[in-house]
Amino acid sequence: MNTHFPSKRFGLLIAATLLLAGGCATVPEPLEGSFAQITPEQAADQHVGDQVRWGGRIVDTRPGSESTCIEILDQPLDRYARPMASDQAEGRFLACRQGFEDPAIFESGRDITVIGRLTGFVEGRIGEFTYVYPRVAADTLFLWADRPHDLLYRDPRWYHDPWGPYLHYPWYYGPRLRFSSHIVIHR
Repeated sequence: MNTHFPSKRFGLLIAATLLLAGGCATVPEPLEGSFAQITPEQAADQHVGDQVRWGGRIVDTRPGSESTCIEILDQPLDRYARPMASDQAEGRFLACRQGFEDPAIFESGRDITVIGRLTGFVEGRIGEFTYVYPRVAADTLFLWADRPHDLLYRDPRWYHDPWGPYLHYPWYYGPRLRFSSHIVIHR
């Protein structure tokens, strides 16, 4: 009788568990930490000086003579600190930092996560509307890679039969579009 069999199986179970746990995705290292749990909509004077981690979709990048401010449409962050792809917005904010950030890289529509201190509020305009932006002195700008898009194509070889050779499944997925890596800028 083999008495080592249960211990080998247990060892394999432990090894498999560790292997799977090691592959779990986490928050990227530059975005780790503890932050004030407020959104730009909730930000008020008593929060000035608080460290925040906000993110969303870039609306505009405005380089100035000494600093660059990025206008961001705030969106809730997922468990990896990436802005969620949704139409839910929690206001807008400005992320500003010393120096030049290229608007061709920080282009409108890209996802970004920002870490910095809430320094105050700036009045601006969105169309004819006067808007008060929370302003963040950004220490870290984490520009996310574009999300891949699956394109659904109808197989042109089966245009006579509405269902194609696969009953109720005439569609197939095309190639994924535009991959790029993320960019991290921090002090």
